[in-house]
Amino acid sequence: MQIMCLNGWGGKIHEKILPYLAETAPDVLCLQEVVHSPASDKDWLTYRDGEHVLNQRANFFRDVLRVLPNHIGVFCPAAQGVLWDGDQTVPSQWGLATFVHRSLPIVGQIQSFVHKEYSPNGYGDHPRSRSAHGVRVYDHKCDRVVSITHMHGLRDLNGKMDTPARAAQARRLLALSDWIAEEGDFVVVCGDFNVEPGSETLSILADAGLTELVTRRGFEGTRTSLYKKQGRFADYMLVNREAEVHAFDVVYDPEVSDHCPLVLRLKQS
Repeated sequence: MQIMCLNGWGGKIHEKILPYLAETAPDVLCLQEVVHSPASDKDWLTYRDGEHVLNQRANFFRDVLRVLPNHIGVFCPAAQGVLWDGDQTVPSQWGLATFVHRSLPIVGQIQSFVHKEYSPNGYGDHPRSRSAHGVRVYDHKCDRVVSITHMHGLRDLNGKMDTPARAAQARRLLALSDWIAEEGDFVVVCGDFNVEPGSETLSILADAGLTELVTRRGFEGTRTSLYKKQGRFADYMLVNREAEVHAFDVVYDPEVSDHCPLVLRLKQS
């Protein structure tokens, strides 16, 4: 069983990320920074936030569904704001999504917020609303249940330092994972947490018995060369039983986003 976690960067380099996802076709894909603009048939729209201007795939969620035809997709919006088509505004939702291969029955599911709540009338002030999604799937090949919960951690304009909001966010994420998981499950908690190694967020999750794989296995970051700022860590994956991990990798090549895919493979039991 293969589980991938990736911040898709709004599909900015769709010509690379879509073929990559089609080729790898992970059993479960946890994807952050997903755009969904149901009122538009455009391929591209523009996000504007002061000096921050970014091309976005107008329907990135739809794009990924098309290259993963054997997956069920769930989109979890955090907010609805506007993107721009020239000088025209287009309503657009932003959030995260989970894609599960149809061979894996979804036997439990939870969606909620780890910071603020759904923002229906604009993306809002930073730090903005952040959602999380958890699925519990049955792996018939190995006769086991796997619980996977992911989030996109809040962005603080002051940086990735510990804050009370981030601590509260971590506890909410853990509560969602605890709610969806049952005794005996193999548990995965992952996402773009927007924190550095050694953060309180990771300590809270570690105190709950979860093992973080990125730093534990010696990877030197989770950002690609497309990310030009300082700080090479953002994305993490934690598990409750490391002994059942067959392989874990941070994929630096190909570069399909400004974040690296995190790929977990479980042992065959």
